[in-house]
Amino acid sequence: MVYVILSRFSPEAFRNPKDFKKLAEEVSGKIKSECPGVRWRESYATMGRFDVVDIVESDDPKQIERAAMIIRGSGHSTTETLAATGWQDFLSML
Repeated sequence: MVYVILSRFSPEAFRNPKDFKKLAEEVSGKIKSECPGVRWRESYATMGRFDVVDIVESDDPKQIERAAMIIRGSGHSTTETLAATGWQDFLSML
């Protein structure tokens, strides 16, 4: 199953943009070790309502929930997680 994790940083997340690289590495490492069933497809920095859009896959929704909690706790962020269906798969269900 594919999921989209939308994240928005809190003002306390980092003081200096250079600090963000270290924070991102820490969060990524924690997710890799604690959520082995989550496969990262892509991540995008955005300039809208959310700061980051992550596209991930997992057969276990609990692992996705855990990854989102790690982002929230370690990354000082708010998240919104959406289950996603590929467009062609969606159309074939109609």
